[in-house]
Amino acid sequence: MIMTVLAYLAFALYFCLIIGGGLMAVFCSNLVRALVGLIATLLGVAGMYLLMQSPFLAFMQILIYVGAVCVIIFFALMMTAGGNENEDGTPIPLGKYARSFLAAIMPLSVLLPVIFLHPVDSADSPVATPLAELGRGLTEDFVLPFELISIILLIAMAGAVFLAWERRNK
Repeated sequence: MIMTVLAYLAFALYFCLIIGGGLMAVFCSNLVRALVGLIATLLGVAGMYLLMQSPFLAFMQILIYVGAVCVIIFFALMMTAGGNENEDGTPIPLGKYARSFLAAIMPLSVLLPVIFLHPVDSADSPVATPLAELGRGLTEDFVLPFELISIILLIAMAGAVFLAWERRNK
């Protein structure tokens, strides 16, 4: 009983971290603070992986997205000249808030009917997948998505180098 309550509390904490970080990423006019919101969101997702008894995926979430992609984005922000248009403290236009709200509602409009039409049995609990089976899946069944992730990281790094090169030449 106490473990169930703790699991619900952990879920609520990670949920709040994801929602709060997402709102911070969307509504902050400062790009560095928006990146901190993205990092908070990604850490909340890693916590959700831990709740699903998948510590390897949680570790990969932190290592790849927080440790690599967010660092590359941070370097790109630091290497580019100037900032965004709202760094001077001008208020964000109302249209951006409306588009952000619509972007948040659209996934809910798809997911809520699925959640209510197919409820999850509370007796079902996630089963931990052995790492050997996960590794076999990455090298046999899911080779293409695994390689596409590495290509995305390569493109992000190349973009950071390109931005730094352009700034250096100016």
